[in-house]
Amino acid sequence: MISWKDNLIKIAPYTAGEQPDHKDFIKLNANENPYPPSPAVCEAIRNFDGAQLSRYPNANADTLRDAIAERLGKERDNIFMGNGSDDVLALSFRAFFNSDKPILYPDITYSFYPVWCEMLKIPYETVPVDDSFNIRAEDYFRENGGVVICNPNAPTSIGRGLDFIRSILDANKNSVVIVDEAYVDFGGTTSLPLLDEYENLVVVQTFSKSRSLAGMRIGYAVGGKEIISALQSAKDSYNSYPLDSIAIAAGTASVKDEEYFKAITKKIIDERDILAERLKELGFTVADSSTNFLFAEHSKYRAAGICEYLKTKDIYVRYFSKPRIDNRLRITVGRPEHTEALISALREYRQGVAAVTDRH
Repeated sequence: MISWKDNLIKIAPYTAGEQPDHKDFIKLNANENPYPPSPAVCEAIRNFDGAQLSRYPNANADTLRDAIAERLGKERDNIFMGNGSDDVLALSFRAFFNSDKPILYPDITYSFYPVWCEMLKIPYETVPVDDSFNIRAEDYFRENGGVVICNPNAPTSIGRGLDFIRSILDANKNSVVIVDEAYVDFGGTTSLPLLDEYENLVVVQTFSKSRSLAGMRIGYAVGGKEIISALQSAKDSYNSYPLDSIAIAAGTASVKDEEYFKAITKKIIDERDILAERLKELGFTVADSSTNFLFAEHSKYRAAGICEYLKTKDIYVRYFSKPRIDNRLRITVGRPEHTEALISALREYRQGVAAVTDRH
């Protein structure tokens, strides 16, 4: 006899970074920005007329779309808004991947991609990155139902240039190619210049990282008008009002404060380079990063053990118990004082392991 329980969804959900239930900790496991958003954002929120909340927001967040379009030299109809890039990507999977051919993406990449494929019954194949965690463009020169490339990639932190994306686009003119650029503002190369050449390209970005608005949930896609129109149709068939009125006001203020945006991203890039050198001094191998995090492995100590020890010091980094990367840590770049605390804790860990070894 079939039970109602048999009709419940059976899926392995995305697992976010650990969220401790106390306040006094250093959180380096979710790639959040350690600095506050632009003062203009805070002012926009303070000045927001609460009476407006009795009405639905603008369905397409046109004020924010216009601000992004002006910054990028595009038109409103080239921009699509959603609740963070996760929402934009999920709707993109719905809108663009409707053939019986498998979509392609790397085997080591953002772990939400397979969740959406399972949820939406989209066939997919993962393509192995090489031994240095690089995505090989030539592996995508074959028939498929779509391609998704996270560039710079997560959790590897490696970014690739325009020629790399161009070669994938040239080989996939009959498929939609999504380039997920959540971390591009920290030194990556954006694929936006290729939009005028390729109608099948969609570039997805977010306000969560470089604009310090992870708590506001704002993401967007940029593409040709026809492909963005299809995305709008998917959104209007699912959730007509994705962004609330306060988010629209805050996001618009953020886009217009270019000076603050550049200053904060530079701070993080500079601190990333410092942290990478400090980790190398402790014996870590660190991948060249184009993101606001580092992908690091120690030659002597297991990543799982390091991660657990750091928790005892109220420092949280990300550990993935997955094939090929189960001895690597993903460490978000924080403020200078976070770097100092992390390095101090790692030195203590090394000394503690050495002391135990000596006793034996």
